Amino acid sequence: MISALNQLVDLVEEHLAEEFDIHGLAGRLGTTEYHLRRMFSSLAGMPLSEYVRRRRMTLAAADVVRGEGDLLSIAVRYGYGSTEAFGRAFRLVGHAARVPLIHQGINPHIQQHITALPQEEHLRLKALSDTDPGGLLQVCDDLDPDSTEGSELTYLHGVAVSRDTPAPDDLDAIEVPSGKWAVFRTAGPHPQALQTTWAATATEWFPSNPWRLRPGPSLVAILERADDFSSATCELWLPVEPV
Repeated sequence: MISALNQLVDLVEEHLAEEFDIHGLAGRLGTTEYHLRRMFSSLAGMPLSEYVRRRRMTLAAADVVRGEGDLLSIAVRYGYGSTEAFGRAFRLVGHAARVPLIHQGINPHIQQHITALPQEEHLRLKALSDTDPGGLLQVCDDLDPDSTEGSELTYLHGVAVSRDTPAPDDLDAIEVPSGKWAVFRTAGPHPQALQTTWAATATEWFPSNPWRLRPGPSLVAILERADDFSSATCELWLPVEPV
């Protein structure tokens, strides 16, 4: 089994910037993908997906430090995001509320804010979206710089629209000036995978890169999700500027 796990690590290293065939490897080794993943998690102390995420983040940081491309092309190289719409000014429109910051688990105040909106309002908002990031967005603005648990922030459930798109009078609006964005893609249990990645940007990504947060809202775009929202694939957009 140790030999099989070593081969799995080699496979991951060879294909960090792309998808890798763990199912095919398991078949060649005479075992199952489920068993291989369970054994890896037991011995490494973390799921395979978390190991891959950390390795990609480490290599991306090293590429930035060595100057092997700009931040955005490096993000794409390691599957962290898209180069479209970076630097473009846009507007966020939707329904805003002041809520307390909660670091772990579902924020019931945000959940209550969203579920209070009728279904037709969600559809109306989606129809307004006309720029990247597309679709319904989870927007956090006016955060306490120390991100203290329980401190208040402005949460907006809405969409991004072009600066020249008129905002309906009954919606809250946040103007977003042009600037750079770092985009991180997450997948897994929701909201745990998103919250873990958010924390990792502070402990792993920013300390290793010549970038810092700039004033502005952070955005979460839900790309795919389970019907019960127990898991999701998301993009976390953070406003950044050179150090």
